Amino acid sequence: MSTGEVEQRFTALVTGGNRGIGLAIAQRLRAAGHDVVVASRSGEAPDGLQAVACDVSDTASVDTAFTAAEALLGRTVDVVVANAGITKDTLLMRMTDEEFETVVDTNLAGAFRVARRAVKGMIRARRGRIIFISSVVGLYGSPGQANYAASKAGLVGLARSISRELGGRGITANVVAPGFIETDMTAELPPDRREAYQEAIPAGRFGATEDVAAAVAFLASADAGYITGAVIPVDGGLGMGH
Repeated sequence: MSTGEVEQRFTALVTGGNRGIGLAIAQRLRAAGHDVVVASRSGEAPDGLQAVACDVSDTASVDTAFTAAEALLGRTVDVVVANAGITKDTLLMRMTDEEFETVVDTNLAGAFRVARRAVKGMIRARRGRIIFISSVVGLYGSPGQANYAASKAGLVGLARSISRELGGRGITANVVAPGFIETDMTAELPPDRREAYQEAIPAGRFGATEDVAAAVAFLASADAGYITGAVIPVDGGLGMGH
């Protein structure tokens, strides 16, 4: 998967791939002819996708999930999409240690555990794609989301450190930063809140999960072989300049 290389079928593991953005990514990669496994806490996924159980907050679980995915795929993972994440929103003065630590441990340390396990096979193969799903909140900030914003901002430093460490091995590490995307979570927002958010977006609309999936599919492709350490916003212009 380098510049000028003809696109070939690859293997991919998508964490949090059983719903929302993760599911759209898995479906997009599978539709392009790639071999995909999704990882979720339940070990289940819709739409006939291959799935493994994975708790990204637990190193042993991550290792077991990769071993199971490699068995399903028949070889090591070429592309890993670290998408699993949680929120525990509350104002800073009310935020407990547990609420901060749990979000950072899942969203940031979880992505680290996944990447650390993934590069074992990538280093041997001298190729690989690591794609972290961050958020516009990680660069833009948001009241009541100090834990979530910190965890998502940390993914940028993680990706860029991996890029410098492993770029010479044919491994890229990039970040996709979605804005407000139409998911079950945004669908539950009150109408006035949805309207206020939408007015702040230059594109004038919420994004679709397929918009994020398209950016991930590009970063996973041979065409993106010379892109690493980048942050790709998929936010309708909301976070411009951040």
